[in-house]
Amino acid sequence: MNKLLRHSIIAIVALIATCGTATAQQKPRLVINIVVGTMRGDDLERFESNFTEGGFKRLINGGRYFNNAYYKFAHCTAATTLATLSSGAQPADHGVVGSHWWSYADGSYTSLIEDNKSYPIPFSTGTGNYSAKRLVAPTMGDMLLMKSPESKQYTIAIDPQSAIVMNGKAGVPLWAETNKTYWTTATSFTETIPEWIKRYNSDDTNSDYALSRWTPLYKAAMYKNSEVAVMEGISNKATKLLSDVNLNLDESKYGAMCYTPAGNTMLLKFAERLIAEESLGIDDNTDILNICLDSARYIAETYGPESMEYEDMLYRLDRDINEFLTHIYGSGDTQNIVVTLTAAHGTSPSYNPVDGKEHERFNTRQMEVMVNAYVCAHHGSSDYLLGFANNAIYLNHKAIYENKLSVEQIRDEVAIFLLQMRGVSTARSATALRNSAFTEGRAALMQRGFYAARSGDVLIDLAPGWIIESSDYRSSATSGYIYDRHVPIVIYGGGMESATIEERVDPAALATTICELIDIDTPWSSEGVTLP
Repeated sequence: MNKLLRHSIIAIVALIATCGTATAQQKPRLVINIVVGTMRGDDLERFESNFTEGGFKRLINGGRYFNNAYYKFAHCTAATTLATLSSGAQPADHGVVGSHWWSYADGSYTSLIEDNKSYPIPFSTGTGNYSAKRLVAPTMGDMLLMKSPESKQYTIAIDPQSAIVMNGKAGVPLWAETNKTYWTTATSFTETIPEWIKRYNSDDTNSDYALSRWTPLYKAAMYKNSEVAVMEGISNKATKLLSDVNLNLDESKYGAMCYTPAGNTMLLKFAERLIAEESLGIDDNTDILNICLDSARYIAETYGPESMEYEDMLYRLDRDINEFLTHIYGSGDTQNIVVTLTAAHGTSPSYNPVDGKEHERFNTRQMEVMVNAYVCAHHGSSDYLLGFANNAIYLNHKAIYENKLSVEQIRDEVAIFLLQMRGVSTARSATALRNSAFTEGRAALMQRGFYAARSGDVLIDLAPGWIIESSDYRSSATSGYIYDRHVPIVIYGGGMESATIEERVDPAALATTICELIDIDTPWSSEGVTLP
């Protein structure tokens, strides 16, 4: 072989190797994380027969589908799980134990996002004094903008808490204000909103997606849940309006959008516009768009997962997803855009389904009175409780110290007393959770959800099927049982091989996996485990 030919071959091999490396290292330009407010882990399979080919089925068949994903902690609420999805950490590390908690420092009821030093941006006719200052752990969006300041992150949701927790401190969360559903944010994130959003609001664009009547998308016989499509005191037949008490009482547009599938539609349509107007994914600086579909949670809580309303919401969301995917993948190239789909949590069975088989309800106010009376009977009269939140009793440490008592002793006594109450499955003191290392079972679930500075003094778990009594909802996600912890996960695009993964996985690993895909450091509090 002559010298010139040998050099030519070496050059060609080097070029191929370089091209191969470039392809292997090519990272997506846009990551879109879709988080359904409530979706049980088997919903995508249970209702598959009525889904379109281009919606959920497109994601499942063309993406990497994890059908055995379970959160690894108890008390799976929207706040705790969204913080896990965004940070890749458990509540014990990211510090979000709920939307509110009692402060041991001053006895105040503290909000996760409220901040009187942050002000609503114009176009907010509702409240907007919110910030991310109480978020402890950085999110994947925070890590992205730390490494690549030219990148962008937006998070959109109806609920400001969803937007802020999923977003983190960097980037811009946007939420629907509580009167006209105008898109807004707060001064802690940006001083103004773009002109195109101002026009979007002025044109009242969200109203285009409102349902004048919510009637079933399909014939009643096609619904698996059609036999239970009844709200308390309202007969909802397939030919009549599927009505919600909140819709009839709420004079603003907010209720009409939140408690119907229209809320999901307006989010995804706004996402399409945002991608175009903000030029997301058009350069080599990867961008992130988080979409939190809160209406799914509101509908599940209001009607229950056995209702036709909940099922119909999923079918309409499937069509919305179909249109959204068609819009963003117009060219057919799925390499540059990654779409992930998961859920904040599942949900409990309805505590008052129309079949008459009521599930049990736990009255927390009665429990507070009984616990305080019990402590008073043994140690003298005082207000020993701050209150109940996040499935936990918060004790009044000041009152305990004033009576020269031990907080640890009162915790243990209250835990033992609570175990005698009907409906309480488990009660553990903060002392036990701090001083022990649980590796499996319900104790481990509770411990992973325990953050000492914010969690209560005595944490409880209700018996299976029990939920906290409330006039506001029929179903909730506050437990550590599988109906709350089991959610689907799908990763579509970005060169991910399509497959159905049966292995049990933790949704916390989704954030780490995304960070690996876009070549950034994983959030500092994450466990660093990626999805298989």
